[in-house]
Amino acid sequence: MALTASSVLRALSRLYHPPKTFLHFRTPLDLLVATILSAQCTDDRVNVVTETIVYPKYRTPDDYLRVLPAELEEDVHSCGTFRMKAKHIREACAMVEERFSGQVPQTMEELTQLPGVGRKTASVILSAAFGKNEGIAVDTHVLRLSQRLGLSRHGDPKRIELDLMAQLPRKDWARFNPLLISHGRAVCTARNRRCGACVFSEECPSSSVHGRTDKAKAKRPVRRRSV
Repeated sequence: MALTASSVLRALSRLYHPPKTFLHFRTPLDLLVATILSAQCTDDRVNVVTETIVYPKYRTPDDYLRVLPAELEEDVHSCGTFRMKAKHIREACAMVEERFSGQVPQTMEELTQLPGVGRKTASVILSAAFGKNEGIAVDTHVLRLSQRLGLSRHGDPKRIELDLMAQLPRKDWARFNPLLISHGRAVCTARNRRCGACVFSEECPSSSVHGRTDKAKAKRPVRRRSV
C-alpha cells in the first residue's frame, strides 16, 4: 500500500515527540531572527549563537537598528552569509517598526513582505509563535523525505507543500515538519540512510532494503535566498 502524508504522520507521531520548532526562542521577534539565521545553517549552530550572543543583547526591533551593521554582522558571523543575514534582520526590524507598530505580523501575506522571509520561514513563525496553521514548511528534510516516501513527485518546495497540504487535515500541518525533521535526522539521513531501521522499510518506494532507487536523488530544488 502506498504511503500518504497522513499515514506517515501517524507512524512518526508514535516514534517522536519533537517541539514545535527546533529553533530556540522567547518571543516572535526572536523566532523571526532565528529563522533568518537558519538559512543554510544548522539549528544547533543558530541556537548557540542566539542564546549566547543575540538574545541577551537584542530584545526589540529597535535594538537591532541601534547598532552599526558591522556589529550585528560580527554577532551572527558564525551562522554563515552573515552580511546578507544581518542586512535582512535590520531591514525586517525596520519594517516591523514602521509598518506593524513594532510587532511581528501574524499573517502569511504580511510576513512574506519582510526581507529574508519566504513562505517556509513564515510557516514556521506562524505555527510555532502564534499557533496558526497556514502552510507546511518544506525544508531540506521535508523535501528529501517527501520524495523518498513517494508523498510528492515534485522537486519544487512550493509544489511539494501543496501535495502535502492536500493529504493532511489543516490541524496537522504544523506537526508534519518537526516530525519529518526528527526522522530525517535519526534514520532517513541525506547520506548513509538507515533503511533497515526505518518503520517504512516495507512500503517506502526508495527502500534500500528492497534494492529500490532513492527517489530523492532524481530531483534537486532551485536554491532560493528567502526561506
